[in-house]
Amino acid sequence: MAWDESKAWMGGDAQGTFYQGLLDDAAQAPARNAKRKKVVHPQEMPWEMAKQGLLKHLLNEEMNTRMETVDAYMQLIPAGSHSGKHRHLAEECVYVLEGRGYDLHQDCDVEITDTYHWKPVDEIKRYDWEAGDVIYIPPNTIHQHFNADPSKPVRLISSTNRIFKYCGLNDMEQLENAPEYDPSVTLNATNILKYLKNK
Repeated sequence: MAWDESKAWMGGDAQGTFYQGLLDDAAQAPARNAKRKKVVHPQEMPWEMAKQGLLKHLLNEEMNTRMETVDAYMQLIPAGSHSGKHRHLAEECVYVLEGRGYDLHQDCDVEITDTYHWKPVDEIKRYDWEAGDVIYIPPNTIHQHFNADPSKPVRLISSTNRIFKYCGLNDMEQLENAPEYDPSVTLNATNILKYLKNK
């Protein structure tokens, strides 16, 4: 043969049916999707007492929905409080349903070689927002949401694209917990009202 690597590429006895697996998965998709929800009702949306704050998941890959690429949750921030502080590689879009406040964003210098490194820059930027606004959080930005109203809660809807995880880029780090975070508490409609009334 003309190619120098011919002895190498012809070696090995490993077998696979990867292409057939793709065909089989595509053929099974209609039946699988027929069992997945197109409408998610409030009682099917899980609460979570998270390090980032008080969350109600609207869409998540762990839920049985038709949504393939987007995760979304509603975040509740009690009067005068704030979210946790975190950083993740995925960009994020946040819609302000109710309330007013501000975000603090800190960009990071990123270097990707054989390893992945990030370092926060010194400057921290403030962005004020109110109901009806959309907050854009760029990739790899340290960020935190603050409720600027001492008497009313804030409600936000956060969405991220889960494609980052599928590409091996699920880099995420919690830098500070929300003040309300208590892993011993199980959220439900009754106790969420206590938080929103500023206990």
